[in-house]
Amino acid sequence: MNSDSMVGGGRAAGGSPTAALPTTTLGATDIQVGTQGLGCMGMSEFYGPSDLTESRATLDRALELGVTLFDTADVYGFGHNEKFLSDFVNAERDRVVLATKFGIVRKADDPAYRGFDNSPAYIRSAVEASLRRLRIDTIDLYYMHRKDPRVPIEDTVGAMAELVREGKVRALGLSEVTGAELRAAHAVHPIAAVQSEWSLFSRDVEATVVPAAAELGVPFVPYSPLGRGFLTGSFTGTADAKDFRSSMPRFSGENAARNAELLAPLRTIADSRGSTLAQVALAWVHSQSRLRDLAVVPIPGTRSRTRLADNVAAATIPLTDDELATLEPIAGKVSGNRYADMSFTSAGRE
Repeated sequence: MNSDSMVGGGRAAGGSPTAALPTTTLGATDIQVGTQGLGCMGMSEFYGPSDLTESRATLDRALELGVTLFDTADVYGFGHNEKFLSDFVNAERDRVVLATKFGIVRKADDPAYRGFDNSPAYIRSAVEASLRRLRIDTIDLYYMHRKDPRVPIEDTVGAMAELVREGKVRALGLSEVTGAELRAAHAVHPIAAVQSEWSLFSRDVEATVVPAAAELGVPFVPYSPLGRGFLTGSFTGTADAKDFRSSMPRFSGENAARNAELLAPLRTIADSRGSTLAQVALAWVHSQSRLRDLAVVPIPGTRSRTRLADNVAAATIPLTDDELATLEPIAGKVSGNRYADMSFTSAGRE
């Protein structure tokens, strides 16, 4: 559940001040974070060229606005993202809650390749490599990025728990797991956060993992809460071949055209409030905390200080019951899966 603590402050679209960003605690730990984090993946890869100077300024501004959870992974930019974050993290170590991940294996000579490894030996080598790139002694929140079908989740979490005992990791997280997998993992070692795609366009996690997280008291960290940009209204046409989204069915051809039509209710609500589409979409995600008695900490990614401030403002926009009812049918009308291969997602294993 969200606490009553307040940190930071910002400025909403249109120039009006925002309320302070509330905080919440990661599971049974003593780690407190703002109820909106920052996804840093796009600062290194996937969505076109990045201005590293502006990206660093965005990190600094995020802290000023009360954002304290910064999310990366060892595979983002083949390690570049962790290295890029290292100066920022070390300069603000007492204020930053750093989350990184292991489990996806890539090949430099084949950027499209995705393999998975959750073996204890791999976990050990992965955490040491991340610590070196980040230049820190302890990772605050260490996620299993994707489940390796060859390794029981109990074995994976058992190996991760050893890292906690050794002081290399403070808390454990899981990404793209089912409700049953979350329960099995939590029985081995307390899980502090579960991460998966969750937005107005992607609600498959509500089948089992959201109820399990609520029951166990495990905060939910939605990635891509803006539908990888679709819900901002900025995506038009088909993604460029160099854009990660070009491999995703909902961003291609007729699917993209049909999905663009689903933004009409967001525009109506945004216009009536003087807000952006992104703010309405994020406000919907934040509303799930109240509706499901569950701590929810979305991590929208951005490389822009202006978009960052707008996103943070959404954390304190209360949608009405009528507005929520207007948005409710959208997910059921989305054309195309969120990935071409859904087998490595929680939905693919339900």
